[in-house]
Amino acid sequence: MTFSEHPIETPPRAPSPVHGFGTLAVHAGSPHDPVTGAVIESISLSTTFAQKGVGQPVGIYEYSRSANPNRDNFEKAVAALEHARYALAFSSGSATTANILQSLAQGSHVISVSDVYGGTHRYFTKVALTHDVKVTFTPSMEIDITDLIRPETKLIWIETPSNPTLRLVDIRKVASIAHDHGILVVVDNTFLSPYVQNPLDHGADIVVHSVTKYINGHSDVVMGVAAFNSPELFDRLSFLQNAIGAVPSAFDSWLAHRGLKTLHLRAREATKNATALAHALESSPHVISVNYPGLPSNPQYSITLKQHRDGMGGGMLSFRIRGGHEAAERFCQATRIFTLAESLGGVESLVEVPAAMTHGGIPQDQREAAGVYDDLVRVSCGIEDEADLTADVLQALEKAVVGPKIKNGVANGNDHA
Repeated sequence: MTFSEHPIETPPRAPSPVHGFGTLAVHAGSPHDPVTGAVIESISLSTTFAQKGVGQPVGIYEYSRSANPNRDNFEKAVAALEHARYALAFSSGSATTANILQSLAQGSHVISVSDVYGGTHRYFTKVALTHDVKVTFTPSMEIDITDLIRPETKLIWIETPSNPTLRLVDIRKVASIAHDHGILVVVDNTFLSPYVQNPLDHGADIVVHSVTKYINGHSDVVMGVAAFNSPELFDRLSFLQNAIGAVPSAFDSWLAHRGLKTLHLRAREATKNATALAHALESSPHVISVNYPGLPSNPQYSITLKQHRDGMGGGMLSFRIRGGHEAAERFCQATRIFTLAESLGGVESLVEVPAAMTHGGIPQDQREAAGVYDDLVRVSCGIEDEADLTADVLQALEKAVVGPKIKNGVANGNDHA
C-alpha cells in the first residue's frame, strides 16, 4: 500500500499536552513497573514471547521485530514531545528516510530542499531512482514550490534548519500550498530537536529525526524516528517498519529513551553556547560569514521567531573561514575542546568540513549551488562551558588564518637574511 493509492487528509493535531516539555520528557512512556515499583524500565532483550495457546500471546507482544516494550515506550515519549498521536522508531535516521520513500508508488515525484544531509541526498539520487521515484531539489522552497509541483508529486521534504548551511523554511507557507494539491510534507527536525521546534504544529504531516543526534544526545546510539498524527500513515509506515525490519534494538531504545529525558536541559545549554559562539565568529576578521538562525542579523530571523521556541537558534552553526579549504582543515585540527568528527547533537562539541566529510559525496557544483563551499566549517556545540568553547574557537582561528601568514613572513624574512 502506498501514499498515492489512498490520498491522506491531514487530521487534527494531537491534543495539547497537559504538562510542560521537561515533565513530559521525564515521564512520557515511563510507567513504573507494576511488580517491583521500579521507576526506570527494565531492558526487554527477549526476541520472542510465550503464547498460552496457538495465536494467543500471553501479553501484547509476539516477536521483537514487530514490537518491543522498550521501543514502544520510546515511541510514546517522542510522540508526546512532538505533539503527535504516533511515532515509529527505526534503526537509523537513514532507515527512517528509506521507509518513508519506500511507501511512495513507482513514478512518484518528490520536491526537496537542496542543502539536505548528505545521506538523504544519496538516498534521493542513488536509491529512490531504483523504484522510479524522482526528486527535484530547490534552494528556495517557498518561492519555487508552486512551479515545481507535478501531477505525480506526492511528497515535499524539508530540512529547517538545513544541513549544513542552516537555511530556514517557512513550514506553514509550504504546507498550505502542498495540502492544496494533496501532497504530504515531511520535515527533518534533527538540527533543532522537539524542544526547539515542533513542525507538526506548523502544518507538517510527518516529522523525522536522526535520534543519534539530539534526542539521544550521548553519541552512543544510532537510531531514527518519525512522528505524525494520521492513522492511515500509521498503518502504512508501521507495516513497512515490520516488513522491512529496520528496527532498533531494545537496548538502543532504552538508551535513547534515557537520553531523551534530559533533552530540554541539553538543548538549552547547546543553544546558549552556539549563540555566544555565533556572535564571536560574526565579530572575527577571520570569518567571511556565519550561518546561525539565532542571530538577529540572520536574514531569516523572522522565521526563527515564528517557528522556534523562544526564538532559540539551536546548537548548530556553520561559518566560512578566510583562507579557503586549507584554513578550514587547519581550524578543525587546531581546536582543543572541539573534536574533529562527523555527527552532531551530543554532549561533546564537534567540528567538521562538510565539503570533504558529511557532504563529500555530492558533486562540487551541486554543493556550491547549495552554499556548501570548501571553506565551510560546521560546528555542533555541546554542553561544555561557554567561555571555554569560545576561547577554543578564537585560538583555533588565529592558528588557522594568522599562523600561516606569520610563518610565511618569517620564512621570507630568512630568505632575505
